[in-house]
Order: sequence, then structure tokens, then C-alpha cells
Amino acid sequence: MNLPLTGLVAAPHTPFTPSGDLHLPAVEPLAAHLLGDGVTAVFVGGTTGECSSLTHAERRALARRWVDVARGTPMRVVVHVGGNCLADARALAVEAAELGASAVAAVAPCYLRPPDVDTLVSICAGLAGAVPGLPFYYYDIPPLTGLRLDLVEFLGRAAAAIPNLAGLKYSNPDLVTYQRCLRVRTPAFDLPWGVDEALLGALAVGCRGAVGSTYNFAAPVAHRLLAAFDRGDLDAAREEQHRLVRLVGLLSAHGYLAASKAVMGLLGVDLGPVRLPLRPLSPEALVQLRSDLDALGFSGWRSAAAG
Repeated sequence: MNLPLTGLVAAPHTPFTPSGDLHLPAVEPLAAHLLGDGVTAVFVGGTTGECSSLTHAERRALARRWVDVARGTPMRVVVHVGGNCLADARALAVEAAELGASAVAAVAPCYLRPPDVDTLVSICAGLAGAVPGLPFYYYDIPPLTGLRLDLVEFLGRAAAAIPNLAGLKYSNPDLVTYQRCLRVRTPAFDLPWGVDEALLGALAVGCRGAVGSTYNFAAPVAHRLLAAFDRGDLDAAREEQHRLVRLVGLLSAHGYLAASKAVMGLLGVDLGPVRLPLRPLSPEALVQLRSDLDALGFSGWRSAAAG
């Protein structure tokens, strides 16, 4: 795997049938859609993929399908293996390595949370040690896990304990800590940014890659943002960032994961509904979502970037 994770990395939705069963045939058209949008890496089975609502067998099957579909293409597959059961997480990591995944990542247990940095390092060392030949990322997403340990301290201690630690999937809006994490060592750990609506701020302090759900359906906007930043056109970059802010706000008003999955269907990639405890959009809500996206100018944002 080429490290670091530069550019855009999509966090794909997990496809389900209308009745809620895993629907693996949808992975191939989803991968083709992402490649068509210039996205060449995916973070499979994470928050957007509803990992906490999948069985171990489903997570393994999902990872296998993505690796199989990506084989022979430019697509790299990072498999998220974390969860509350560390034995399951370790087994998923081993299975991902056997499948040929590019890297693995893991959130910490969040029902019974690690009480301190040393415990978190031990947890990650146990998972990463099961796959010594693969890059390992700790996935920090405090709004969902409730875990708010010192990441600078974590990286400092984990550097010695985890030889294959690549860095963090940083889904945390704290840009101050992000900057400090970038300077823990030289060369810097890889810290792909995970807050889509604040990507420009992360770029300004040294971000080189981003993992996010909006890159499933708004990658053209984000590509344009990256290009504008690279050429020093901050006005254009700010405009693209504001588009992502508005889009995330709109989808959040409808129920973010259900609405973002529905957007994929509107783009011709049917991924089915979300699973409980999430609720899918009603037919009336879907009509309103389509109207709201039209009012926002969403389709024009996509076509403008492609031109």
C-alpha cells in the first residue's frame, strides 16, 4: 500500500436489500461509481458502513467483496475492524490481511471504554500485532465513541509499542490537537482527516488526505476544493468548502446516514435502506430531499467539477 492516504478516501455505505439483508452485488457498481469520480481508496465497514449494525460474518463478507472487486483496479481497500469485542476485532484484522486488504483501522471499544492512554495503546497493539505486515490506523471519532483521550500522548507511546502504526483516522474537529499530532515525530504519522465540512482548515495546517462519507456522492466538489488549495486559490477553495458545509447541513436535517444513502440511489447506485436503530426516509421525505438538493444546486456542483 502506498502511504500516506493522500487525496480522497470514500467511506462507503454498506448495501442492503429492501428487507435489510446484506446485498454484496451492489459493491461493484458502487466501486465503479467511485472510480468514475476519481476516488481510488475506500474505508470499508466504518461509521458510514453501519459497522455496529453488522454481524462478524457480514463484516468479513463485506471486506472480501470489496477486496475482490478492487483487485486489478487502482482502488485501495482499508478495512475497519474495530468494535466492542476485541476478539472479534482481532479476527477481522487477520481475515482482512488474508484477503489482501491494503490496511486495517479500528475504533476503541466504546461501551466499556479504555480508561487511559496506556490501555488504549495495549488494545491497539493487540490488534495491530495480529497483522504485522499491514499498516494499522487508530480511528478516533469522539462524537460517537465518547472517548476523549490525549492523542498526542497516544501517538508518542504507541510509536514504540506498535511497529506498524501508520497513524490516525482523525474524525475529530479539534484542529489544535491535529496540528500537535502532525508534529509528534519526523516523518509525521499519517493523519487522514475525517470531518468533511472542515477539510479546508485541515489542509491549511498540513493535512494530505481525507476520509469521508460525502466523497461517495460529492467527490467532484472535494476534488475541486483540493485543486484550488493546491494552486493557492483560497477564494475558490472556500466556495467549495461552503458547498460541503451546506450539503452536510441539509442531509443532517433529514437524518444524515439515511439521507446520504438515499442520495446514492438518486445518483443511480441503489444501496438500499439503513438498518435499525437508524430509520430510512419515508417516500414523502425522499421527495423533499430531492427537492432540497435541487434547490441547493447539487447536480450542478457535480457536473461543474466534471467539466
